Amino acid sequence: MIIDCAAYVGGRRATEDLPLAQVPRWLEDPEAFVWLGLRMPSATELGQVCDAFGVDGVDVDEVLALHRRPVVTGEPWGTWLVLRTAHYLDSPEIVALGEISVLIGARFVITIRHGDASPLGDARATLEADPELLAEGPMAAVGVIVEAVIDSYGPALDGFEQDAVEVEREVLSESRHRPVRRLLGLTRQLRELQLVVDALAAPLDRLTRQRSLPWTDETLREFEPLLGQVARVAGRAQSLSALLNAAHGANLAQTSQQQNDDMRKISAWVAIAAVPTMVAGIYGMNFRHMPELGWTYGYPLVLVLTALACGLLYRNFRRQDWL
Repeated sequence: MIIDCAAYVGGRRATEDLPLAQVPRWLEDPEAFVWLGLRMPSATELGQVCDAFGVDGVDVDEVLALHRRPVVTGEPWGTWLVLRTAHYLDSPEIVALGEISVLIGARFVITIRHGDASPLGDARATLEADPELLAEGPMAAVGVIVEAVIDSYGPALDGFEQDAVEVEREVLSESRHRPVRRLLGLTRQLRELQLVVDALAAPLDRLTRQRSLPWTDETLREFEPLLGQVARVAGRAQSLSALLNAAHGANLAQTSQQQNDDMRKISAWVAIAAVPTMVAGIYGMNFRHMPELGWTYGYPLVLVLTALACGLLYRNFRRQDWL
């Protein structure tokens, strides 16, 4: 589905909803470029768009397929850039990854959004509000698209950070509840986002080195800080990963400590229970010749001594924090 299609000339939007049939005429204008946005197009629709833009040899199925990593590929007609966007869903604590394919030519930019990819309406509006940058051509559009993608990682990491702090607090609490499933789920989801972010820097760097693209000095100056922004996002993701790993370690240590405490308690109670068990076992043998058998207070004395021994053991275990 076509979301928006417009021609730009001299830093201003020259058309509103530009029909595909009129695209070739605008592409012939050396002062103009066309930016078309698609969302979840069919193979037939994308083929029609490529025909209108004169983009030959595009593997439509490959463009429409989902890719695990950001990539940049040089083609005879221009450059194909694949970006991954991120949106964090707080309730199920998962990251929804989307994809934006960008087909870049000398006088056009075609964006194709898949899945939960970030909308580009705000990016287009931002560019249209800056006539000087817009006048630099299609690479100015590529710059705001990449910036929108990088900006989508911030809220996703905010969501991860909030949940990571919560799960760390649960791990360090006095509760015996261990949030193992939640901890593992957050770690796995963060790892998926981390792989996407870490893989973005190399394609963007290669993109700046492709002089066949219509780069200008101004668009390069605007684009290069985005590489530093990617590095900062990657560093933040790494910090959150370290936080979750530390929570993993603390959780394992506390689980081990709880198991040791349980074993000591069990051992202490077994030792205490062994005293009356031993006494009962001895008397269960029905010996005839035992000194206290003929005493009036023999059995009460044995019971008192047994209770005293149990009490001394209990007191000793309590002092040693076994109970």
